[in-house]
Amino acid sequence: MSLFLPTLLAFLRDRRAEMQSQFNRVLPFGDYISDRWEKARALGFGEGTSIYDSAHVFGDVTVGQNTWIGPFTVLDGSGGGLRIGSHCSISAGVQIYTHDTVNWAISGGQEPATHAPTVIGNNCYLAPNVVVAKGVTLGDGCVVGAQSFVNRSFPAGSKLAGCPARLIASDAPKDADQ
Repeated sequence: MSLFLPTLLAFLRDRRAEMQSQFNRVLPFGDYISDRWEKARALGFGEGTSIYDSAHVFGDVTVGQNTWIGPFTVLDGSGGGLRIGSHCSISAGVQIYTHDTVNWAISGGQEPATHAPTVIGNNCYLAPNVVVAKGVTLGDGCVVGAQSFVNRSFPAGSKLAGCPARLIASDAPKDADQ
């Protein structure tokens, strides 16, 4: 038996014990050996941003500074570019897309996939398992409730939830004339 496997298993056992005693958590193997901040730097994301090893990143994706991208996320910029601002929290299981294959599928492959850029502003919070469809823009300071499907754009300060997502509150500044 190779010396590598026992060494690797000992490392894993030690890291699990350390994480469990220090943070009371057990992680997938990749998160024990990868550095979330280094992965973000390698992807060209902003200073202080972190992204879990289990996150999938495709295509043209840019992320600002000090943004947290949780585990098991999908950031798909392959269909027109995905922009995520600074100081955002992209929770576990969030999926953000810049394309869909609806027309391709229902046409039996005769029509192409459709593409549109997607933008998440600064200071946004996307709760666990949110799905953001292609072409959506969320303004600065938006909050999206868990398991929401966002298939249209919302202005800055919007609080939204549901499937499809609907505006439930707004912190947008009022017009002086109203």
